[in-house]
Amino acid sequence: MNANSGSGPIGPCKEQYPTLAGNGGLPINVAEYERYAKNTLPRNAHDYYASGSNDMITLRENRDAFARLRIIPRALVDVSKIVTETTILGEKVASPILIAPTAMQQMAHPDGEVATVRAAARLNTLMCISSWSTKSMEQVAADQPGTLLWFQVYVYKDRDVVLDLVKRAERAGYKALAVTVDTPILGRREADIRNNFALPSHLTLGNFESTGKTRSHATGISSSANTSGGSGLAAYVSSLIDRTLTWDDLKWLRTVTSLKIVVKGVMSVDDALLAVEHGMDAVWVSNHGARQLDTSPATIEVLPDIVRAVAGRAEVYMDGGVTRGTDVFKAIALGARAVFVGRPVLWGLAHRGEEGVFHVMSLLNEELNLAMALAGVADIGDIKPSFIRTALSFQSRL
Repeated sequence: MNANSGSGPIGPCKEQYPTLAGNGGLPINVAEYERYAKNTLPRNAHDYYASGSNDMITLRENRDAFARLRIIPRALVDVSKIVTETTILGEKVASPILIAPTAMQQMAHPDGEVATVRAAARLNTLMCISSWSTKSMEQVAADQPGTLLWFQVYVYKDRDVVLDLVKRAERAGYKALAVTVDTPILGRREADIRNNFALPSHLTLGNFESTGKTRSHATGISSSANTSGGSGLAAYVSSLIDRTLTWDDLKWLRTVTSLKIVVKGVMSVDDALLAVEHGMDAVWVSNHGARQLDTSPATIEVLPDIVRAVAGRAEVYMDGGVTRGTDVFKAIALGARAVFVGRPVLWGLAHRGEEGVFHVMSLLNEELNLAMALAGVADIGDIKPSFIRTALSFQSRL
């Protein structure tokens, strides 16, 4: 793609769906929301949200890997009532489609994370808020008391910063910490380098607005602080995030909090087993939205092996490439307790704030209900691996 041609389409949806512009008809799927966001968001914001690392091979694979899986439907099953309710670490949710942590949501809409949590409350789903949110964790929790919330946390070099965030999350009523373990440094996101990505000057990272030593955390990604060119976020991560993070640090985290701990960013069986050995409550299969190591596998590709290795000793979730209810069905069939969606939420947020997020999530849930009915399964707990075959398995029999 020519560097001056603007941000290019992301993923295989680029030729299947038309671009929506202005105030036309309401989008009817995630891809149309994505096209709308590309057409309307500032390039700095859109490219930050949409792009993956390097050649974006893993970004495409996160989606394409779902397309290589086939659902084998059953017939003559009573599907007059579809049940999608489940539990996540003991907490009830209306469906296994949950909201992933995505940073700096006020770049998409002025209400940012507050709009998202309002939609989450209406949907009776879980929202995981990013450490790098533009609204503070306290603002988000106070706006919708009783909503199921997790806090995503990076481990900073200054452990006092981490401890402060954890204790604030406890006081605000968050139920779990999702510890991101795949970001000792930031992946090379060429769109951000090209755009000299920076948080717009009128925004800050809401969880670091306090005075004192954490103030630099709030402003470090701003355009005023990004004087060296390139990605301001990459410089921020390099200066503040701890590259020495090991399993011993997660053991330390367990000693300083009563919150449940979810290890986010697991892509190997070995790490999943270590998570179980270290008493973590859940394993979150994620390649960080394909924004870290390019050419790593799609998350749905590694999910089955990780589920088998964990063997029920911890819950297993996944994210990455989920844009259809059939994707959710496939992930559940292959052993995920739930799936998290990130970019689709941002595209909805960019379109209509709270209503956009609510509609995007509602579309995914409606598609999941439809997939279950057409596949001949009435209860989310009855979706088994036998419903799924790879496309290659059919070709090999020809």
